[in-house]
Amino acid sequence: MSRRLARDSAYKLVFEYLFNGGQVPSVSYDLLQADVEFSQADQDYIKQVYEGVKSHYDELISMISGNTTNFNSIRIFKADLAALLVATYEMKYIHDIPYSVSISEIIDLVKCYSTENSSAFVNGVLAGVYKQLEGVKKDGDN
Repeated sequence: MSRRLARDSAYKLVFEYLFNGGQVPSVSYDLLQADVEFSQADQDYIKQVYEGVKSHYDELISMISGNTTNFNSIRIFKADLAALLVATYEMKYIHDIPYSVSISEIIDLVKCYSTENSSAFVNGVLAGVYKQLEGVKKDGDN
């Protein structure tokens, strides 16, 4: 299977996590893990993203909020917030995925699952996250 489909599944788990107030029924996670079409690498990616978003939630929300104008994370549409969390986690913690790939792939999911105007909003926020992470990376090189 592809990373794109694995990302779609991770996105859905994160959305369910947000929608259910921080809880995903184990049956949803177990069903994804039992899907025979996912390779072990896909399953590992899904688990890494889902568990990573949960464990770094406050940090990721802070990064997202720092790149929005007059938007509290509580007010962000859950479908958009799930996308922002997945992409921000990937950009910060999964170093073999280029930032541009994380952004463009998540924008495709937003276009599929969210509102007509959401892709521009998500892209703008992720552009800020990108700049923030690039700045940290450059500062770390000195």
